Amino acid sequence: MAVTTPPQQLHLVMGGRVKDPRGYEFQDPESIHVVGVFSSYEAAVDAWRAQAQRTVDDAEMKYVVVPIHKLLTPED
Repeated sequence: MAVTTPPQQLHLVMGGRVKDPRGYEFQDPESIHVVGVFSSYEAAVDAWRAQAQRTVDDAEMKYVVVPIHKLLTPED
């Protein structure tokens, strides 16, 4: 029986100061903090949570998880 590995699903965690806390428009896109790229959603959420906790008192700071694999293969 052949062992199949699940397809790689990369996730980017990034954040920065946003113009409006309800949106995703960054005040200065060139200064976005890239936390890293992670090979699983769970690892990305852990990294996101750690960064979000560090900035919890600053309403204008927002960190997000971006599913890079959906950008690379939009047909999936």
